[in-house]
Amino acid sequence: MIDFYYWPTPNGWKVAIMLEELGAAYKVTPLNIGKGDQFSPDFMAVSPNSRMPAIVDHGGSGQPTTVFESGAILFYLAEKHGRFVPNNPNGRKEAMEWLFWQTGNQGPMAGQLSHFINYAQGDHVYSETRYANEFDRCLGVLERRLETREFVLGDEYSIADMICWPWVLIAKPLGRSLDEFPSVSRWRNTIKVRSAVQKGVALGKEYRSGTAPSEAERAILFGQSVKIKARLT
Repeated sequence: MIDFYYWPTPNGWKVAIMLEELGAAYKVTPLNIGKGDQFSPDFMAVSPNSRMPAIVDHGGSGQPTTVFESGAILFYLAEKHGRFVPNNPNGRKEAMEWLFWQTGNQGPMAGQLSHFINYAQGDHVYSETRYANEFDRCLGVLERRLETREFVLGDEYSIADMICWPWVLIAKPLGRSLDEFPSVSRWRNTIKVRSAVQKGVALGKEYRSGTAPSEAERAILFGQSVKIKARLT
């Protein structure tokens, strides 16, 4: 059994999709990031960075295994189950490259764009333009990769697709179009129809409020500094 610390965001979807693709037994622990659940001592023992997703795997021998950060979780699960990662050295090297690319480039750029589009108060023309251009640059990287491949690593669907896809899924809500990226659009649609992907994205949909964060939630989400407080109630 896997304890899955989760909130329905693109970063959470990455691991939700993997768990569904594996058919793994897991129990969701909702982590309401607007209320500060991520700063509870129990969760910080699992995820020192106070960010979800994170897992605790009770399925091995000995003590439970904790894993935080989405890329590390996907690689851990792929290694354990022997699925969705190439079994040859070069393929595994490429899988690691794309995991690092997503967590170091696409994810942060998309996340900052989302912040200025959806959450920041006031006008931030420079910031929106800066991160929109970076988001499109990352789409261009994927476009060139996918022009000659069905999936990111080639003919086989893998954790490289699972980690990159959620932020492409929400391109339109971020104000970006895929019209200039036909290979990315084709890839997005191919993955979107997978049953496990649909289940992963639907996980915890009842927790989505659809409203702007309150001032208290805004302070928790965007007011963090070196002083991390315990969970606010």
